Amino acid sequence: MRIAEKSQETQGPWRKLWAVSTLRTGHKLIDLLLLFVPLAFIARYLTRSGALLTFSLAAVAVIPLAGALGESTGELATHVGTRVGALVNATMGNASELIIGVALLSSGHTDIVKASLSGSIICNILFVFGMSALVGGIGRERQEFSSTAARLTSTLLFVSVVALIIPAIFSLSIFGSLQERGPNFAPLSLWTSVVLLIVYFLSLVFTLSRPSFAAAPQRGRAARCVMSALISLGLATVLLALVSQILVDEIEQAKRILGWSDLFMGVIVIAIIGNAAEHAVAVMMARRNRMELALGVTAGSSVQIALLIAPLLVLISWVIHQPMSLVFTPLEIAGVALAVLIVTVIALDGQTTWFEGAELLAVYVIFAISAYFMPGVSP
Repeated sequence: MRIAEKSQETQGPWRKLWAVSTLRTGHKLIDLLLLFVPLAFIARYLTRSGALLTFSLAAVAVIPLAGALGESTGELATHVGTRVGALVNATMGNASELIIGVALLSSGHTDIVKASLSGSIICNILFVFGMSALVGGIGRERQEFSSTAARLTSTLLFVSVVALIIPAIFSLSIFGSLQERGPNFAPLSLWTSVVLLIVYFLSLVFTLSRPSFAAAPQRGRAARCVMSALISLGLATVLLALVSQILVDEIEQAKRILGWSDLFMGVIVIAIIGNAAEHAVAVMMARRNRMELALGVTAGSSVQIALLIAPLLVLISWVIHQPMSLVFTPLEIAGVALAVLIVTVIALDGQTTWFEGAELLAVYVIFAISAYFMPGVSP
């Protein structure tokens, strides 16, 4: 018996390495979408397929890779202790948006980057949280979660709204219209980004130092060693960067064929595909009556995008000589502000119903329709 057990433990080191290092998202349906990763490379580099087909394949391929990146980050966090693990999740949870944003910036698509940032915040708050409340609330009178956590998240989101509004008011005060070029726009955006980063890291210190802090329970994740998690994290990062570049290479022709503006492409399409795997997790958690986790995924992701990813991309944009300001279009500013306001009103009592989820989804659909018919005009 011992010999059999020993042979099982020592069999096939290469097989064991393959088993622990292969990409996975933790969800079988999303894992199946990994088949689109080689298809995107084949369409781009071997068959020279049409721009729309290549763009579509790359867009679908981003979904499981972003999920695998998040899963690997979570697995790594389980091995480094409660507080350090929470810090890893907080700093790497939206790495996919950062990778896609850098790829877009390097190709000069600053308007799409800004639209994807505002779109991600709006999508998380309205679409994902709304879908979570709707799906989780079916068959239940209400779902409850911590109102204290909701208040902290809402406060941080209001800081991001201020960061969107002040540069716009600055532009209106000087030029009478929304512009992103001028003698003082560079320092305004850069210093505002620095302040947002400071606020974000102070929020981490505040959260992690609280006596009541506890790590969020894992989603039934099978334990893997640190090395395997690092291998998966590195593989997911490299593949996501390559697939994102394919997506960016075809985005201009895809926009032209579909007749979409930069605003709609960023605020709806890029925002959804970059967060799709995370969205699925939030909805599934809500359906299992774990609304606390669903809120943590959606609102926490919005805070991270607003206070970490957006300012990082502003700083990176100036380093790579593709400067991006924090002046957004009026529709984006209004969308983020109203999304934060409505989710604050709904979530502050610490409970949701399926009808409140339907209301959030209705607001998101109205916003998406407005973005679709909005002409491609930069601020």
